[in-house]
Amino acid sequence: MKNVLVTGGGRGIGAGIVDALASESWNVAFCGRTDPEKMKARRAEIEDRFNVRALYVQCDVSNKDERHAMFDKVLEEFGELNALTNNAGVAPLVRADILDATEDSFDRVMNINLKGPYFLTQLVANYMIEQKKRNADFNAAIINIGSVSATVASVSRGEYCMSKAAVAMATLLWAVRLAEFGIPVYEIRPGIIKSDMTAAVTAKYDKLIAEGLTLQPRWGFPEDVGKAVASLLRGDFPYSTGQVINVGGGMDIGRL
Repeated sequence: MKNVLVTGGGRGIGAGIVDALASESWNVAFCGRTDPEKMKARRAEIEDRFNVRALYVQCDVSNKDERHAMFDKVLEEFGELNALTNNAGVAPLVRADILDATEDSFDRVMNINLKGPYFLTQLVANYMIEQKKRNADFNAAIINIGSVSATVASVSRGEYCMSKAAVAMATLLWAVRLAEFGIPVYEIRPGIIKSDMTAAVTAKYDKLIAEGLTLQPRWGFPEDVGKAVASLLRGDFPYSTGQVINVGGGMDIGRL
């Protein structure tokens, strides 16, 4: 069996990724800010349903000490780590016009959405490089969960858009840096996904989807993203490092 770490894997898109990978016999470590006691049932469900090992670690990915402690715990429990999926992310607490947005909101979103995954990738990548040097057949891959907001401007949540645009560049940077070691890096870019993050704007997107926002006239679901992650980690795209997989029902296609 192979082992994966999914950040923000306790709910929403992250939970969809965890289920998709567990269904393909990955041992799954996942993290979030929820108290571990509240995640015991979820962990047991994964193990019983998919017959794999599951580990939950409470971690704020923007905190260096917590990132390192999580990584050490995963290695302690699983012995090795073959894949990282950087999924943890937040929207602004308040959707504010960029003329009024606060520095505190900017810092919070950037720390969690960009700094956290960037330096967790650094930590994991150095580990993967060492494993590759010891064993050329060691399988490793990294996936960043971006957003259509990397290229679609939303002036009521500018800090979120900028964080995801930066994640897109981080994907390219890591793809270039890790290519010599045979470690592919990908970005999956979800569109409008039904989750707790979009719950407050359900009516807005129901209307936009009905009016043709997406070519495929429905919401996306966490399992749609999970299937894309599973495909990449299966090795279905072995010659495509650095590429973006859009999971948005054709929302990204410009039309006249």
